[in-house]
Amino acid sequence: MLKGKTVVIGVSGGIAAYKAVEVVSRLKKLGAETHVIMTRNATKLVAPITFRTISNQPVVVDMFEEPKRWNVEHIALAEKADLFLICPATANVIGKIACGIADDYLTTTVMACTAPKLICPAMNHNMYENPVLQGNLRKLRELGYRILEPEYGQLASGAMGKGRLPEPEKIVQEVVTLLNATEDLRGLRLLVTAGPTREWLDPVRYISNPSTGKMGYAIAEAASRRGAQVYLVSGPVNLEPPSGVHLTQVETTAEMLSACLSLYDDVDAVIAAAAPCDFRPREKKKEKVKKTEGAETLELLPTEDILKTLGDNKGKHILVGFAAETHNLREYAMEKVRKKNLDFICANKVGIPGSGFGSDTNAVTVIYPDGKWEEIGPDSKHNIALAILDRVRKIALERNILENPPV
Repeated sequence: MLKGKTVVIGVSGGIAAYKAVEVVSRLKKLGAETHVIMTRNATKLVAPITFRTISNQPVVVDMFEEPKRWNVEHIALAEKADLFLICPATANVIGKIACGIADDYLTTTVMACTAPKLICPAMNHNMYENPVLQGNLRKLRELGYRILEPEYGQLASGAMGKGRLPEPEKIVQEVVTLLNATEDLRGLRLLVTAGPTREWLDPVRYISNPSTGKMGYAIAEAASRRGAQVYLVSGPVNLEPPSGVHLTQVETTAEMLSACLSLYDDVDAVIAAAAPCDFRPREKKKEKVKKTEGAETLELLPTEDILKTLGDNKGKHILVGFAAETHNLREYAMEKVRKKNLDFICANKVGIPGSGFGSDTNAVTVIYPDGKWEEIGPDSKHNIALAILDRVRKIALERNILENPPV
């Protein structure tokens, strides 16, 4: 699966360093050539000879030790790598990389490497949640680094929290995915919307919906991995933005429309996976409305129709919408396809287990303007995202938006 690929693994001084031994072993079994770089602190936890035995390659620790081969070794490894994996990545190493500090063999090689980089943070949960660390991770994501989120569980200190290094199998699967990714969307400029919007009633209450943004974020991440230039316009969600994606955060439907219009002329396609509110209060009260014995009458007005606005000015854009319905799924979705001038719509029925809001899986009915339709799923939202992007790519090739597709 990884034959002919070279993975450079940087091991920093976290207690989870022992898991990196199995990661290297699994990568070797998949055919990868592996080279391990260790920080001095990491050698206090795992002996370099362990990695040397498994990788069948010298393990480098000291920046100025006598080289095993006659070359500028950190430059040679940086150029040799098809992927640079840092596992585990401590808060210290993450901070140094984010700030461009190259004061040891590991950070110097990272600085010189132009290959994709995957960082696997592992640390105490309070360290992981520290705003400084989170800011460094955001910076690295914006620079295109891939971050594999740590998991929730019991930590070395005995405390429960988010900070555990994922199991080796999951880390290796992420490496395989990155190394085998086909950049068949390179050249496509894509706008994705995700999450809910909020329409405020007063300073403490708002109208919204249960959208978590998982589907839109899965599409943005998958498109970025396939080489697209991705702009993500997101409502309020509790998700980390995918690496390499340009994020714009909004709150209201009007703000989401404004953000989309500001990007519209610079993109080729739009996938509107967000769930913007359909209504807003006629008036937002300046002060909290007090609870009284009588019911408060709430007068609502329709919000801006984002997709219809984009569809009315479609030009050569590829437009894809989403529709969450409780009944008459195909009929209502077909009406939206035609009314909003879409290339296709992904409709899913609300209330079915494993589909729609909050779920990690989904099932959609793809409906086209000519009345044809097809079912996708049930499957993971990642795989649903890939299937949607396959259909966008087909249209982009037909319209000559994408040129020189990979053979």
